[in-house]
Amino acid sequence: MILFEEAMEIISTTAVPLASEKIKLEECLGRVLASEIFSDMDMPPFDKSAVDGYACRRDDLQKELKVLETIPAGKAPTHLIGAGECSKLMTGGMLPKGADTVIMVEDVKVTGNDTIRFVASKTASNFCLKAEDIRKDEKVLSKGTLIRPQEIAILASVGCAFPEVYKQPRIGIISTGDELVEPSETPAESQIRNSNAYQLMAQAKRANCSSRYFGIARDTEIETLQIILQAAAESDIVILTGGISAGDFDFVPAVIQQAGYEIKFRQLAVQPGKPVIFATCEGKYLVALPGNPVSSFVQFELLVKHLIKIVSGNEGKLNQVKVAMGADYTRKKTTRKAFFPVTFSSEGTVMPTEYHGSAHIHSYIHADGIVTIEIGETEIKKGTLVNVRLV
Repeated sequence: MILFEEAMEIISTTAVPLASEKIKLEECLGRVLASEIFSDMDMPPFDKSAVDGYACRRDDLQKELKVLETIPAGKAPTHLIGAGECSKLMTGGMLPKGADTVIMVEDVKVTGNDTIRFVASKTASNFCLKAEDIRKDEKVLSKGTLIRPQEIAILASVGCAFPEVYKQPRIGIISTGDELVEPSETPAESQIRNSNAYQLMAQAKRANCSSRYFGIARDTEIETLQIILQAAAESDIVILTGGISAGDFDFVPAVIQQAGYEIKFRQLAVQPGKPVIFATCEGKYLVALPGNPVSSFVQFELLVKHLIKIVSGNEGKLNQVKVAMGADYTRKKTTRKAFFPVTFSSEGTVMPTEYHGSAHIHSYIHADGIVTIEIGETEIKKGTLVNVRLV
C-alpha cells in the first residue's frame, strides 16, 4: 500500500502526452495546445478610436472645428488633421494622422453644416495606441494551455485557424462481476444494476474525452482477458471497475498482467478507494477502480483526471478553491487519507454532506466538492480553510 501522493507522482513520471494534430478553430474547445502561439500582427494594428466622436488636435479644443470627413470602422482616413480641423470617427475606426484626441459625440455641439465645437470642460484622449495590447511576434498562448472560449478569441485574433492540439485520449470502460445487469434490466434477488460504467462515461465526457463502453466482463479469467484486450486495442486509457480486492473471484490483477500491462501500484492508503491499480503497456494505460460507486467516482476525479490531464498535455491548475469549513468534521479511524463530500453554504463556507460510506453514491448528489483529511488527523475544526476539489 502506497501513499496517495506517491501514486500521483508515479502517474506524473510515467504518463506522457499523446501525439498532436491540427484541427479547425471551431472544433478546438476543450482541447490543449501542443505548440506556442505568437501574434502575426500588432493589436490594435493601428491607433484606434475607443468612442464615437471627432478626431482632432488637443490644442484646438477651444476652437470651432471644420469636419473634413466621416471615417467608419474598417475604412482608412483620407485626410490629415491640421489646425482647426477634425474628422468624425466611429468606435474602432483608425485615428487619422495629425490627431491626438477623440472628443465624444455627446461632448460636441454641431454649429454648422461642416463645423462643430467642443462644449465639455475636459476630455480623455479616447483612443487605443497601436500594439498597446499585443505586439507582432509576441507569444500570446503557451503550449499546454486548455482552450476555452477566451482562448478561441485569441486564436482567432492572431489568425490561427488550425491550431495544433494534443489528441484526446480514447477511454475504454469495462465493468466486472456476475452480479451486474444493465440499467434497462430488472435485477434478480442477488443482482444490482451497473451504475459505474455510466457514471464513468459521464465523467470522461466532462473531462473532454471520448469513451466507449465495452460491457460487463463476467467472473471468468478468459472472458475478462478477452474484453480487456479488446478495450486495450481501441483505447488509450482502459478504466475497469470491480474485481480487484481480495475475494475468491478477484483475479483481475493477474489478468491485467496477462494482457501485457505492467502494474505500477495496486493499493492506496486512502478512503474511499484503497484497491486501485495503475498499469502501463507500450504507451497505453489501465486504471482498475473499486466496484463501490463512491470509490470509483472519487478516484476518477482525483487519479484518473490527473492521468487524463497529462496524456492530454494539459498543464493547467487544479479545479479547486480554498474555503472555510462551516462545521466541525470528525472521524475515528485515521490510518488512511480520507476524502469526503461537501456542499457550499449560503454563508460562503462548506458543510460536510451526509455520507454513509463508499456505497453511498447518493451522498454525492448534493456535493459541490471533495475535501481531504490527512493521515493521523481526527478532525477539521469549523473555520479551518480547506482545499475543495470541485466535482
